[in-house]
Amino acid sequence: MLLRPQRTIGDAVECSGIGFFTGADVRLRLLPAPADHGIVFQRIDLSGSPTIPARIEFVVPCNRRTMIARDGARVELIEHLLAALSGLQIDNCLIEIDGPEVPGFDGSCREVCQLLVVAGTIEQDRPREVVSLRKSVKVSGDDRESELFARPMKQDGLAITYQLDYGNRSPISPQTLTVEITPDSFIRDLAFARTFVLESEVTALKAAGYGSRVTSQDLLVFGPQGLIDNQLHKPDECVRHKILDCLGDFALLGRDLCGYFQASRSGHRQNHEMIRRIQLTHDLMPRSEAV
Repeated sequence: MLLRPQRTIGDAVECSGIGFFTGADVRLRLLPAPADHGIVFQRIDLSGSPTIPARIEFVVPCNRRTMIARDGARVELIEHLLAALSGLQIDNCLIEIDGPEVPGFDGSCREVCQLLVVAGTIEQDRPREVVSLRKSVKVSGDDRESELFARPMKQDGLAITYQLDYGNRSPISPQTLTVEITPDSFIRDLAFARTFVLESEVTALKAAGYGSRVTSQDLLVFGPQGLIDNQLHKPDECVRHKILDCLGDFALLGRDLCGYFQASRSGHRQNHEMIRRIQLTHDLMPRSEAV
């Protein structure tokens, strides 16, 4: 396999928004970083400005989103930003953040992608590590209905198929899609796909203190009769977002992946477990800390 050079962004970019879960006003600043640095978050609002590498070793259990933590500092809802960086093949970046959660924006990563495209990329003098799957790996959910399966591919690259099916009574129709991940396909097919949730789930989340500043116009909310106060960008936008989530979580490996992944009704927990098992079955040592 021909290894590509590592890349960082050509210039610093920044944006701000509201955290979907915490309701915090948050500002992000994405900065160029040297080769082998990886993707690293820095909580500039905390004493000492602690850093947390975006790697599977620092993932902590969290419902409905991906969270990383180290030495008492945390950052959550990182998967959409990681998907943007991974989809655009940006390997090294320091992310300054002044709050505990990445902004939700419109539930997608389109705004961040637009900023990154404007910033451009710089090739660096180190090759990007690639994990080419040598064997199949399978992760099943506790309910035995969700599953994530990975196997080698004959050609180079990463392809993800997601089968979304919440049953006959769900307002979200069954959807299946396969995307071969490249920067072009990511921007065209995935970057715009927004987070979706059921109206009943919103009620439960708000009762638990989450999402106090989020409305049905900020993301896709489905009631019994369908989508509320919003319109789909594509009829199968929901399954596209699930693939986006997969890509963001797979980026926690800290290396490119070459293989075919097939997911059915799976979520962040299965994505994280898949990366841990790939590390184990392919004899990968955790990356040394760059920061």
